[in-house]
Amino acid sequence: MTGRPEGLVLMLHGGKADGLTEVDDGSASWRRARWMGEHVSGRLNRAGASVWLLRYAVRGWNERVASPPSPVPDARWALDEVRRELGDVPVVLLGHSMGGRTAVAVADDPSVVGVVALAPWLPPGEPVGPLAGKAFAAAHGRSDKITSFRQTRAFCHAAREVASSVELVDRGRVGHYMFRDIPGWNAFAVSRSLAQLGVSLPA
Repeated sequence: MTGRPEGLVLMLHGGKADGLTEVDDGSASWRRARWMGEHVSGRLNRAGASVWLLRYAVRGWNERVASPPSPVPDARWALDEVRRELGDVPVVLLGHSMGGRTAVAVADDPSVVGVVALAPWLPPGEPVGPLAGKAFAAAHGRSDKITSFRQTRAFCHAAREVASSVELVDRGRVGHYMFRDIPGWNAFAVSRSLAQLGVSLPA
């Protein structure tokens, strides 16, 4: 799209708990996010929202060897780049799996208005403080064997103490990688991102 957008959706891809391997074009998590971006960007653009996809430097969260965890500085750098290129536009963080955890970690950025998390990795004790005053929407399937629906539900319960709004959608018997009911995942990503940005698709 051309001109200054009404808002921006920053996509944050998944990863794994530990891994210092570079995220290259062969990374399945990054390619999955890029593929989703290609399918949702048209609708988001028509509503006036730009879409950016961040590629982390390395594949892992790496909290045992990195402080803050590896993708967090990358996401903060990307938010700085948004301000440098576009100015003070509202940003929604759209994250899958580890990307959802990364999104929560940097949600305290002043440009961020909300987080949309898809099958997020939100283990017990994950801080909810960065979501203070922000919107949070998550979708998770009960057949997920990689991340936990129950942990996401517990996180949402805790987040209600600080977030401006919290929503959890039970996607039923779908797994982690969003291969089942792809249109449903995409529709959730688009509708919640636009709602948090306060814009809508043209009639």
